[in-house]
Amino acid sequence: MSSPTSESKDGRPQNTSQEKTMKTPTSSALRGAIQLGIGYTVGNLTSKPDRDVLMQDFYMVESVFMPSEGSNLTPAHHYPDFRFKTYAPLAFRYFRELFGIKPDDYLYSICNEPLIELSNPGASSSWFYVTGDDEFIIKTVQHKEAEFLQKLLPGYYMNLNQNPRTLLPKFYGLYCVQSGGVNTRLVVMNNVLPRTMKMHYKYDLKGSTYKRRASRKEREKSSPTYKDLDFQEQHEGLLFDAETYNALMKTLQRDCRVLESFKIMDYSLLLGIHILDQSSQDGEAGQGGGDSRRAGPQRVLYSTALESIQGDGKAADTLTPNTAMGGIPAKHKDEKLLIFLGIIDILQSYRFIKKLEHSWKALVYDGDSVSVHRPGFYADRFLKFMSTTVFKKIPAIRSASSKRKRSSIQALKSQSQELLSQKEEKKEERREERRDRLERARSLASLNGQAGSHQRPDLVTTPPGLHRAVSLATTMSSSSATSRQDLSKSKSSSDQSSRSTSALEDSSTSLTSDPSAAGDKDDSAVLDVYL
Repeated sequence: MSSPTSESKDGRPQNTSQEKTMKTPTSSALRGAIQLGIGYTVGNLTSKPDRDVLMQDFYMVESVFMPSEGSNLTPAHHYPDFRFKTYAPLAFRYFRELFGIKPDDYLYSICNEPLIELSNPGASSSWFYVTGDDEFIIKTVQHKEAEFLQKLLPGYYMNLNQNPRTLLPKFYGLYCVQSGGVNTRLVVMNNVLPRTMKMHYKYDLKGSTYKRRASRKEREKSSPTYKDLDFQEQHEGLLFDAETYNALMKTLQRDCRVLESFKIMDYSLLLGIHILDQSSQDGEAGQGGGDSRRAGPQRVLYSTALESIQGDGKAADTLTPNTAMGGIPAKHKDEKLLIFLGIIDILQSYRFIKKLEHSWKALVYDGDSVSVHRPGFYADRFLKFMSTTVFKKIPAIRSASSKRKRSSIQALKSQSQELLSQKEEKKEERREERRDRLERARSLASLNGQAGSHQRPDLVTTPPGLHRAVSLATTMSSSSATSRQDLSKSKSSSDQSSRSTSALEDSSTSLTSDPSAAGDKDDSAVLDVYL
């Protein structure tokens, strides 16, 4: 475990390791001093009337000396003497009220039970403590980080007033413990990953690829924290419904633009993944911990991931009971997940030392792949990685709009089928009319042929192409028959006319008796015969 940040009274770090070992307070003494100092300052602050936050309130520092034997104002304790400083007490009181944290709840969470020390998840030398009810994280910070946070408070105040739904860290207090000539600065924040919910996967994501893989030592831990390249190997992206995805990405975009305006870079997205199916098989309770007097864990408004992107926890009642912990429902392949996330490490500004670090790494490696980069590029790369690789939208398979489109398509299909059927009926009617007309024409032609040639016209099968020719031929044959009757009445016909008449009758007889032969001839041949 690394030691907390050690500085001399003038803010400069100690040089010798021997002096640092002698003067550095132990972890138990530091935890006790934190609880005593916060309990005293917050309790004393309740006696001050509420008023609007002024600009000078962001730069106020209150200090109290707390000896071990006690004083008229401070209680006695069994820790070494220490001085406790509170930065911008009125401003942080306003922040706690904005997030719905009452002073009694704040004191109860921090001072009622011993603080729980956590293992260091990152590469910094900070110490981490969590309250017994999982509400708050206490992190030790360096002198530059504490100074930067104090300068950031006016802009942070303005951003929270405009939009309290944010995944940025919620700062509830900034303090300093001076003991044995060592300054230990610490900040109280919201807890992103509740301990009572088992995280099957944890990731620290920056959107970069240079050295963004968990070390072998980290992988050997019982609950390792993986990085960007590990996520791409283990997951194909976390799927959200369209509404949740849009709310999440909108929150991330807004937060990144705020960080860019503050010239902040090198921040990370802390991501915890809880697999619901696996937790039910393992028999996990899903939630619990804390004191029985507290009705459920993490009551604080906007402190959980789901409330940070939706506000007021409006969707929690429609989900599984585990979402009371503030997890966002998601899917990965066939697994149902709860996602816990928040932006961390925002106290790294793009100062001169960071510019030198980026310039040196850009000369050796790809400048766009290293984590240290100018704030604008860092924000764009961060958002692109989150929106395309980490978080994805579930494709809408059966939405209401698609149903309406399908119903309209079906209606168009039915209408087109009705029109086609009507057209087919009309075509069939026309065919029937043609057949009737053809039959009537055939009947008329047969009657005329019977009257003129005394043959059997009902045996004649005329091809459809020769209907007009047959009708014309029949008409001409009837006229020739009439002329023959006139010649017989006058009794003045000659042998030549008799031969021609008999030849004409023979040809007519051959035409009516051999339909196939008639079908082979065209209209002009038939006309020549009758003429």
